[in-house]
Amino acid sequence: MTGFLALAAAAIFFGAAIYINVAEQPARLKLADEAALAQWLPSYKRGYAMQASLAILSGLLGGLAWWSSGNMLWLVGAGAMLANWPYTLLVIMPVNHRLEAALSSGNFGDVRPLLVRWGRLHAVRSLLSAAAVVIFLIALG
Repeated sequence: MTGFLALAAAAIFFGAAIYINVAEQPARLKLADEAALAQWLPSYKRGYAMQASLAILSGLLGGLAWWSSGNMLWLVGAGAMLANWPYTLLVIMPVNHRLEAALSSGNFGDVRPLLVRWGRLHAVRSLLSAAAVVIFLIALG
């Protein structure tokens, strides 16, 4: 049962992550820089809370599935999900801080390239969660 729950949490994470990449981010980039940034901030804050918990939940459940079954695929999938945490903190967070600083200072000069970069970096989160979903599906096999 823990494996199914790990898969469900990973799939929900993936759905949210890919939605951001294929729908929300392209729509955001059609806005003027100031409006795009103003939209990004609340969206990011809400998404962070949801995706952070799903990554931890899926990772822990994947770890439990490995512990109870001995199937290393569960551990690999859990690792892919949990990798979202250090990746976000070390790679995406500096871009987030620069975007937040631009919003608070009113200096929108480099906002567009930063938003584009943020979208590309976020795509890695989509790939990590997609990998976890595939691995969990194989583990359930």
